Amino acid sequence: MAVIEMKATARPRAGKGAARQARRDGNVPAVIYGAGEAPETISLDFNDLWKQVLKGHFTSTVLEIDCEGKKSLVIPRDLQLDPVKDIPLHVDLLRIGKDGRIRVAVPVRFINEALSPGLKRGGVLNIVRHEVEVICPYNHIPSVFEIDLEGVEIGRSIHISTVKLPQDAELTIKDRDFTLATVVGTGKQEEAEAAPAAAAPAKGAAKPGEKKK
Repeated sequence: MAVIEMKATARPRAGKGAARQARRDGNVPAVIYGAGEAPETISLDFNDLWKQVLKGHFTSTVLEIDCEGKKSLVIPRDLQLDPVKDIPLHVDLLRIGKDGRIRVAVPVRFINEALSPGLKRGGVLNIVRHEVEVICPYNHIPSVFEIDLEGVEIGRSIHISTVKLPQDAELTIKDRDFTLATVVGTGKQEEAEAAPAAAAPAKGAAKPGEKKK
Protein backbone atom coordinates (compact mmCIF):
# COMPACT_ATOMS: atom_id res chain seq x y z
CA MET A 1 0.00 0.00 0.00
CA ALA A 2 1.34 3.42 -0.99
CA VAL A 3 1.93 6.01 1.72
CA ILE A 4 0.27 9.36 0.95
CA GLU A 5 2.26 12.46 1.86
CA MET A 6 0.38 15.46 3.23
CA LYS A 7 1.56 18.86 4.43
CA ALA A 8 0.30 20.29 7.70
CA THR A 9 0.76 23.34 9.89
CA ALA A 10 0.93 23.40 13.67
CA ARG A 11 -2.08 24.64 15.63
CA PRO A 12 -0.76 26.22 18.80
CA ARG A 13 -4.16 26.13 20.53
CA ALA A 14 -6.81 23.46 20.93
CA GLY A 15 -10.49 24.18 21.40
CA LYS A 16 -13.51 25.20 19.36
CA GLY A 17 -12.32 28.76 18.72
CA ALA A 18 -9.01 27.63 17.21
CA ALA A 19 -10.78 24.95 15.18
CA ARG A 20 -13.24 27.47 13.73
CA GLN A 21 -10.37 29.77 12.81
CA ALA A 22 -8.59 26.92 11.02
CA ARG A 23 -11.74 26.26 8.97
CA ARG A 24 -12.08 29.95 8.10
CA ASP A 25 -8.52 29.78 6.77
CA GLY A 26 -9.47 26.91 4.44
CA ASN A 27 -8.02 24.16 6.62
CA VAL A 28 -9.33 21.18 8.57
CA PRO A 29 -8.28 20.87 12.24
CA ALA A 30 -6.75 17.53 13.20
CA VAL A 31 -5.07 15.78 16.11
CA ILE A 32 -2.21 13.28 15.96
CA TYR A 33 -2.12 10.96 18.99
CA GLY A 34 -0.82 7.58 20.16
CA ALA A 35 2.49 5.67 20.23
CA GLY A 36 3.22 6.98 23.74
CA GLU A 37 3.66 10.58 22.57
CA ALA A 38 1.77 13.73 23.50
CA PRO A 39 -1.14 14.70 21.22
CA GLU A 40 -0.23 17.16 18.49
CA THR A 41 -2.79 19.66 17.15
CA ILE A 42 -2.38 20.45 13.46
CA SER A 43 -4.26 21.86 10.46
CA LEU A 44 -4.55 20.11 7.09
CA ASP A 45 -5.31 21.82 3.80
CA PHE A 46 -9.00 21.23 3.04
CA ASN A 47 -8.52 20.50 -0.68
CA ASP A 48 -5.66 18.03 -0.09
CA LEU A 49 -7.65 16.19 2.56
CA TRP A 50 -10.89 16.16 0.54
CA LYS A 51 -9.11 14.58 -2.44
CA GLN A 52 -8.04 11.66 -0.23
CA VAL A 53 -11.50 11.28 1.30
CA LEU A 54 -13.12 11.12 -2.15
CA LYS A 55 -10.79 8.28 -3.19
CA GLY A 56 -12.48 6.03 -0.62
CA HIS A 57 -11.10 3.74 2.12
CA PHE A 58 -9.82 6.86 3.90
CA THR A 59 -9.65 5.23 7.34
CA SER A 60 -7.39 2.48 5.99
CA THR A 61 -5.05 4.85 4.15
CA VAL A 62 -1.58 5.43 5.62
CA LEU A 63 -0.49 9.07 5.61
CA GLU A 64 2.88 10.67 6.18
CA ILE A 65 2.14 14.04 7.76
CA ASP A 66 4.86 16.67 7.29
CA CYS A 67 4.17 19.34 9.88
CA GLU A 68 6.72 22.05 9.27
CA GLY A 69 9.54 19.53 8.85
CA LYS A 70 8.43 17.05 11.51
CA LYS A 71 7.16 13.87 9.84
CA SER A 72 4.71 11.42 11.39
CA LEU A 73 3.40 8.17 9.96
CA VAL A 74 -0.32 7.95 10.79
CA ILE A 75 -3.60 6.31 9.87
CA PRO A 76 -6.96 8.14 10.12
CA ARG A 77 -9.07 6.87 13.00
CA ASP A 78 -12.07 9.20 12.87
CA LEU A 79 -13.38 11.68 10.30
CA GLN A 80 -16.04 14.09 11.52
CA LEU A 81 -18.28 15.42 8.74
CA ASP A 82 -20.59 18.43 8.63
CA PRO A 83 -24.13 17.00 9.03
CA VAL A 84 -25.51 19.33 6.33
CA LYS A 85 -22.67 19.92 3.86
CA ASP A 86 -21.07 16.47 4.36
CA ILE A 87 -17.55 17.92 4.28
CA PRO A 88 -14.68 17.27 6.74
CA LEU A 89 -14.78 19.17 10.03
CA HIS A 90 -12.12 17.34 12.05
CA VAL A 91 -9.77 14.36 11.77
CA ASP A 92 -8.23 12.12 14.42
CA LEU A 93 -4.94 10.56 13.28
CA LEU A 94 -3.28 7.62 15.04
CA ARG A 95 0.51 7.45 15.05
CA ILE A 96 1.98 4.19 13.82
CA GLY A 97 4.38 2.74 16.38
CA LYS A 98 7.89 1.45 15.84
CA ASP A 99 6.76 -2.11 15.14
CA GLY A 100 4.65 -0.79 12.26
CA ARG A 101 1.63 -2.96 13.14
CA ILE A 102 -1.82 -1.42 13.33
CA ARG A 103 -5.43 -2.44 13.90
CA VAL A 104 -7.54 -1.73 10.84
CA ALA A 105 -11.01 -2.61 9.51
CA VAL A 106 -10.85 -4.10 6.00
CA PRO A 107 -14.02 -3.92 3.87
CA VAL A 108 -15.64 -7.14 2.62
CA ARG A 109 -16.78 -7.36 -1.03
CA PHE A 110 -18.96 -10.12 -2.48
CA ILE A 111 -18.38 -11.18 -6.08
CA ASN A 112 -20.01 -13.55 -8.62
CA GLU A 113 -23.54 -13.10 -7.32
CA ALA A 114 -24.84 -14.17 -10.74
CA LEU A 115 -23.10 -17.54 -10.28
CA SER A 116 -24.83 -18.35 -6.99
CA PRO A 117 -27.63 -20.94 -7.53
CA GLY A 118 -29.30 -19.77 -4.33
CA LEU A 119 -29.45 -16.14 -5.44
CA LYS A 120 -30.58 -17.17 -8.94
CA ARG A 121 -33.57 -18.92 -7.39
CA GLY A 122 -34.59 -15.77 -5.56
CA GLY A 123 -32.57 -16.16 -2.39
CA VAL A 124 -31.29 -13.10 -0.55
CA LEU A 125 -27.70 -12.36 0.49
CA ASN A 126 -27.83 -11.45 4.17
CA ILE A 127 -24.55 -9.64 4.95
CA VAL A 128 -23.61 -10.00 8.61
CA ARG A 129 -20.28 -8.14 8.47
CA HIS A 130 -19.33 -5.41 6.01
CA GLU A 131 -15.81 -5.16 7.50
CA VAL A 132 -13.30 -7.50 9.13
CA GLU A 133 -10.86 -6.11 11.67
CA VAL A 134 -7.24 -7.31 11.47
CA ILE A 135 -3.85 -6.43 12.90
CA CYS A 136 -1.13 -6.16 10.27
CA PRO A 137 1.89 -4.10 9.17
CA TYR A 138 0.86 -0.65 7.93
CA ASN A 139 2.41 -1.31 4.50
CA HIS A 140 0.52 -4.60 4.02
CA ILE A 141 -3.06 -3.51 4.67
CA PRO A 142 -5.40 -5.49 2.40
CA SER A 143 -7.56 -3.14 0.34
CA VAL A 144 -10.52 -5.56 0.49
CA PHE A 145 -11.48 -9.15 1.33
CA GLU A 146 -13.29 -10.72 -1.64
CA ILE A 147 -15.90 -13.41 -1.01
CA ASP A 148 -16.74 -15.58 -4.02
CA LEU A 149 -20.43 -16.54 -4.15
CA GLU A 150 -20.09 -19.00 -7.04
CA GLY A 151 -21.97 -22.22 -6.25
CA VAL A 152 -23.47 -20.94 -2.98
CA GLU A 153 -26.94 -22.40 -2.33
CA ILE A 154 -29.83 -21.22 -0.14
CA GLY A 155 -29.17 -22.03 3.50
CA ARG A 156 -25.39 -21.72 3.15
CA SER A 157 -23.38 -19.59 5.59
CA ILE A 158 -20.02 -18.07 4.71
CA HIS A 159 -17.52 -17.94 7.58
CA ILE A 160 -14.27 -16.08 8.12
CA SER A 161 -12.36 -19.36 7.70
CA THR A 162 -13.07 -19.15 3.96
CA VAL A 163 -11.04 -15.91 3.72
CA LYS A 164 -7.34 -16.17 3.03
CA LEU A 165 -5.51 -13.66 5.21
CA PRO A 166 -2.14 -12.14 4.28
CA GLN A 167 0.69 -14.07 5.91
CA ASP A 168 1.56 -11.25 8.31
CA ALA A 169 -2.03 -10.37 9.27
CA GLU A 170 -4.09 -11.73 12.18
CA LEU A 171 -7.74 -11.41 13.12
CA THR A 172 -8.69 -9.43 16.20
CA ILE A 173 -11.45 -12.02 16.86
CA LYS A 174 -9.73 -15.37 17.33
CA ASP A 175 -12.07 -17.42 19.48
CA ARG A 176 -14.67 -18.35 16.84
CA ASP A 177 -15.25 -18.89 13.14
CA PHE A 178 -17.66 -15.97 12.79
CA THR A 179 -20.18 -15.57 9.98
CA LEU A 180 -19.74 -13.01 7.21
CA ALA A 181 -22.95 -13.66 5.29
CA THR A 182 -25.71 -16.17 4.62
CA VAL A 183 -27.91 -16.88 1.60
CA VAL A 184 -31.48 -17.18 2.83
CA GLY A 185 -34.73 -18.06 1.07
CA THR A 186 -38.20 -16.60 1.43
CA GLY A 187 -41.00 -18.49 3.15
CA LYS A 188 -42.60 -19.35 -0.22
CA GLN A 189 -39.34 -20.79 -1.51
CA GLU A 190 -38.93 -22.95 1.58
CA GLU A 191 -42.50 -24.23 1.15
CA ALA A 192 -41.87 -24.99 -2.52
CA GLU A 193 -38.75 -26.97 -1.67
CA ALA A 194 -40.55 -28.88 1.08
CA ALA A 195 -43.57 -29.72 -1.13
CA PRO A 196 -41.88 -32.35 -3.38
CA ALA A 197 -40.53 -34.15 -0.34
CA ALA A 198 -43.94 -34.16 1.32
CA ALA A 199 -45.62 -35.39 -1.87
CA ALA A 200 -43.23 -38.31 -2.34
CA PRO A 201 -44.65 -41.50 -0.74
CA ALA A 202 -42.65 -43.03 2.05
CA LYS A 203 -40.83 -46.25 1.32
CA GLY A 204 -43.28 -49.14 1.49
CA ALA A 205 -46.33 -46.85 1.56
CA ALA A 206 -49.29 -47.54 -0.72
CA LYS A 207 -49.69 -45.40 -3.84
CA PRO A 208 -52.89 -43.37 -4.21
CA GLY A 209 -55.85 -45.70 -4.97
CA GLU A 210 -53.88 -48.78 -3.96
CA LYS A 211 -54.48 -50.79 -0.78
CA LYS A 212 -51.45 -51.38 1.34
CA LYS A 213 -50.57 -55.05 1.50
